Amino acid sequence: MIDIIVCLVAGLGAGVGTGFAGMSAAAVVSPMLIILLDLPAFEAIGIALASDVLASAVSAVTYAKNKNIDIKNGLIMMACIILFTVVGSWVSSLVPDKAMGSASLVFMFILGVKFLIKPILKNESQTTEKSFKYKVIGSIISGILIGFVCGFIGAGGGMMMLFVLTSVLGYDLKMAVGTSVFIMTFTALTGSLSHFAIGGITNWVHLVTCVISTLVFAVVSARIANKAKPETLNKVVGVVLLVIGITMMIFEIVKAIV
Repeated sequence: MIDIIVCLVAGLGAGVGTGFAGMSAAAVVSPMLIILLDLPAFEAIGIALASDVLASAVSAVTYAKNKNIDIKNGLIMMACIILFTVVGSWVSSLVPDKAMGSASLVFMFILGVKFLIKPILKNESQTTEKSFKYKVIGSIISGILIGFVCGFIGAGGGMMMLFVLTSVLGYDLKMAVGTSVFIMTFTALTGSLSHFAIGGITNWVHLVTCVISTLVFAVVSARIANKAKPETLNKVVGVVLLVIGITMMIFEIVKAIV
């Protein structure tokens, strides 16, 4: 029963983060499963990635129906991210000290503060001001950087995509989240299949519970986000990032003490 409750809470945090902010479920699910349920890290990450697939896919469909997604540039960025995630993972295997692991938590906290203090209120006409060439080049360079960092650190992809899409490529917040969850659908699918192919699935209860709970809360969050005003959405995204960031920092401190 405790295992199911932990998985439901993890799915709640992951689903809200995915639907509202385009975050990866791995940022919430894997730390909770590792610290609270003592699951092996490799298995926990596999479950987190599997939870991402359906949640991100359904969220992407919701954003697409509301015309808040850029598939063309999303495909370009996705290809670069997948390729350089592999490169980053390989480089990471050669480095004994992965002290950068907590960097994604700090980045999450800073990004949350940014959305609260300086919200993104661009409309569609402002978003399309940047040229197609600029967006293509920006998608390639950003995809390379995001993919490498994700492979090397093991987290932070959703947050970095959100930052790049809004601050670098000039997307409004809804378009950025929609494009982010579209990309994560395929990156999470690739990652989860790789994990399960290598390590197998040992606990179906954890897997099914996390997948379903993340999916449900992501669907609800995505629908609310697409109907919300930009000002409200910025505040919600900021609060979600801050809460999850602080929670993960606490987990890291507890883990270090224990």
